[in-house]
Amino acid sequence: MNVEKIREDFHILKKGIIYFDSACMSLRPKQVIDKINEYYTEYPACAGRSIHKLGNKVEDEVDDARNVIKKFIGAKKSKEIIFTKNATESINLLANSFKFDKVLLTDREHNSNLLPWQTKKYGIFKVNNGFNIEKFSEIVKDYDFVSFVFTSNLDGYTIPAKEIVKIAHEEGAKVHLDAAQTIPHQEVNVRKLDADFISFSGHKMLGPSGMGVLYGKEELLEKMDQFIIGGETVVNSTYDSFEIEKLPNKFEAGLQNYAGIIGLGEAAKYLSKIGLNEVHDHEIKLVKAIDTEGLKVVGIPGGGIFNFNIPGVNYHEVASILDASKNIMIRSGAHCVHSWYNANSIGGSCRASFYLYNTLDEIRVLNEELEKLKKLG
Repeated sequence: MNVEKIREDFHILKKGIIYFDSACMSLRPKQVIDKINEYYTEYPACAGRSIHKLGNKVEDEVDDARNVIKKFIGAKKSKEIIFTKNATESINLLANSFKFDKVLLTDREHNSNLLPWQTKKYGIFKVNNGFNIEKFSEIVKDYDFVSFVFTSNLDGYTIPAKEIVKIAHEEGAKVHLDAAQTIPHQEVNVRKLDADFISFSGHKMLGPSGMGVLYGKEELLEKMDQFIIGGETVVNSTYDSFEIEKLPNKFEAGLQNYAGIIGLGEAAKYLSKIGLNEVHDHEIKLVKAIDTEGLKVVGIPGGGIFNFNIPGVNYHEVASILDASKNIMIRSGAHCVHSWYNANSIGGSCRASFYLYNTLDEIRVLNEELEKLKKLG
């Protein structure tokens, strides 16, 4: 993977920043930005409503993007790809539309995969220092739905999803995987996993903000109730009734973010050309290059995320100093996993998260600055 060549596609990197906050939001390459601008300058119209040339062009581009995402995650049919605002909306759609009795969550869920289920009957499975598959086999018998974070935004730890899905299915439970931190960083094939549902966001995979995806098996999506309804979700309506549209329109209410959909498709094409296995291997090399001596590692090390504290130095202060001294941009706080931090009596931490455009030279600069900060503790 030619990182220097890749970096040429990201204009913001020419400003001399060291961006280590991709777990929050990735940067966008010029190819994605150009594709978004293409919509606004060449065919800024509605899809699915107007049959003129511009409308037909938008319809074709949206269909192409849906097919690209289908192929990107190994789905069987394009109608199984539901476009949403983000992973948060995808999970809310699922939590309010799919019928189940009791859901099982892990103890390290992002708020987006915790709060939507808290109005339902739910249980918590503790991951601790690693996923105990035997313990899961016993506990899952009491649940009919499982909603787990695939890769944690806390520390990059990835659960054994394929085994989890297999065991859950044997016990009659359906499975949703919050893959917002997985899809951008490693190959995911939903059919090989046999996952029932997967959610992810565009802004973490080089795509535009305000775009997400809910994948679901066709037969399950067909059985789900509508959550948000309005224009495009019905074939016809009267003053007291309406006829529901077919998938995927059934769940895509109102005027869509066409530029976002088209941009997301372009982001998936970009990542496919590079290869997600190469991206994953590169991120692992970056994490291994961090000098951890004198640092307190938080969570379970894994993937392209490094979560830490410097004893005696406030995590927000660390982030502020790194930004001011060398334009190193990390995140500090509870990273939307407040429940885990509260349960473990940790106020917060520093999170450096890496992607395909980061380099070993940038890690060297980080190591040098952290060495200085250790002396403040």
